[in-house]
Amino acid sequence: MSGRIRRLRNPVILAVVAPIAVIVVLVQLALTSQAAVTSSAGWVTPKSTNELDCNGWSAKYTTARPNTRSLCTDPTTVKDGKHSRFIDNGWYVGHDEPSVKFISHAAGSGNTMSYDMQLPVDPTSKPTASGSVTSYAELSIAPWFGLPICDPESYPQNACKPDSDRNTGMGAPTDAGSAFMELQLYPPGFAPWVDSESCSATQWCGAITIDSLMCSYNFVSCNPNCEEPVNFAFLQMNGVPAGPPSPQLFDISSQIPNAQTLMMNSGDVLQLSVTDPAAGLTTSIRDVTTGQTGYMTASAANGFMNTRMSDCKGHPFTFHAEYNSARQQNQVPWAALEGGVLMEQEVGHFESCNAVTYKNPIKQTGFKDESVYQTCVGGQEGKKSVGEGPCSYKTGLCRNASTEGTTGPQACPTNNPATGALCEFSDALCFPKGDRTVEINGTPGKETSSIAHCNDNWWQNGDLDFDGMSYAKGVWPNGSSDHPTTFRYVGPFDKQGNTYPTVQFESDAPGSEFLCNTAYGTNCQVPPLGADFYPYWSLNNSQTLNGISTPPGACVWNFGDTIKDVTTNDLGKDTQYGTPNLARYGGTVISSPEANPEFSGDCAPATS
Repeated sequence: MSGRIRRLRNPVILAVVAPIAVIVVLVQLALTSQAAVTSSAGWVTPKSTNELDCNGWSAKYTTARPNTRSLCTDPTTVKDGKHSRFIDNGWYVGHDEPSVKFISHAAGSGNTMSYDMQLPVDPTSKPTASGSVTSYAELSIAPWFGLPICDPESYPQNACKPDSDRNTGMGAPTDAGSAFMELQLYPPGFAPWVDSESCSATQWCGAITIDSLMCSYNFVSCNPNCEEPVNFAFLQMNGVPAGPPSPQLFDISSQIPNAQTLMMNSGDVLQLSVTDPAAGLTTSIRDVTTGQTGYMTASAANGFMNTRMSDCKGHPFTFHAEYNSARQQNQVPWAALEGGVLMEQEVGHFESCNAVTYKNPIKQTGFKDESVYQTCVGGQEGKKSVGEGPCSYKTGLCRNASTEGTTGPQACPTNNPATGALCEFSDALCFPKGDRTVEINGTPGKETSSIAHCNDNWWQNGDLDFDGMSYAKGVWPNGSSDHPTTFRYVGPFDKQGNTYPTVQFESDAPGSEFLCNTAYGTNCQVPPLGADFYPYWSLNNSQTLNGISTPPGACVWNFGDTIKDVTTNDLGKDTQYGTPNLARYGGTVISSPEANPEFSGDCAPATS
């Protein structure tokens, strides 16, 4: 269904336009002062510790955030139009990102959009190692919304005209330089964000990330010192980044929420928008429940930079959307997901444990966490069983490495993670249950984990034997009071308030499957072989979002499991994800384009 359904009410336009000019001037003055010391001819020299490689495997620089690789964009290597798995300095860095891609030919649908949503509510009982009680952070560490972005310094190193359908991203030598934006939300319960996955023990927060790729066309060359640089900034109530957002200058202040960081409560109703004014791509969340608004403009004035492939130096840069419309072919040419206007849930990064063992302390500039470990004991590793790891920093070798098998985990054929093998070499980073002391900028503080757990993101990226919480039966939202309520979405709506008439469901999980042949598509499937469960998108016409009206019968997106007495359309469960796209990349399964089910069939038009 097309046609005007809902007029976009952008919270940035309504709430925060007035102070932007003042903020821009103040931040520009700060940036100019800093750049004068660290740059030459406008190019900024990187700090030794930074985020020039989101995956943390830079050959030259140290990562400022050990947990970042869980949240990077999943790249592929592209040669002669054929995609294959991306290896960063010898390490596989893929993800599992079940998504819905929204398609529209309408002007502005590729650079301006809004969503209404309601955050999940966790059970009143504490999570258990068995998964009988779960919280949302155990299931998805970062629901996010994606969009292609112009970056002439990114793959394939060509010029890009912002907001233009004259750009291409399908693998041609003339493709525009493309980056990948994600507006990410982080659930509570597992802080601090620096090395864990939450901003707070009790509240949600959100951030904008923009990932670029330092490779030339056909991957003739890449810079191993800065292969996937990322700009990052929390959404702030005053629009001023908490710390430097650029890959070159990113530090501990960039990743510690401050008094201006938008913090949201479980169950809050949100209006999220992405706009692209002249000042730069702007992401915004208006919390309808509390009345607060947080936003961030990805501009040079706010300290955002793109990266020069030759030497990793940064240049103040104002990012804009790449395309005008959300046509099916308007993609990021190097991303595993067929990027466009995306709604996604980041899964495959959590294992619950009875206990954790083998210390792996994190010590770096401005941050220390001594209570970090490598290996999960019990819980999802089985009664009294010890999971993957530890790995030795001296030899580089690991114990008990496992990977995908046909009926469950099987032994990995190598114990060397630097081979790039698709194996789970260690459960790290792992954290004990309860409070622990960390040190931030020399000041001790208490942080927390509501259950002993591991993130599977230190010696590899993700739960590559598919036995963690994301792949367990009966733990996703299903109507039980022992599991969180579902993440509810309405939309998206484009610049004119129209709906997106067409969708595709996709997942790049097969790219991380050991048994998947990405060239031929064999064993490339959802759920992965041996996984007990795989979450899926569904619809219902009985829920509402408090404070945002929907007419009787209007459908709301859910994610997870079938919800008893709520779900009205399970969209075929896992069959919704389609089949391997062999014409592009067999590691991504995707459905054929189909009518947007939220606004067709038994669902009434949504209004607000």
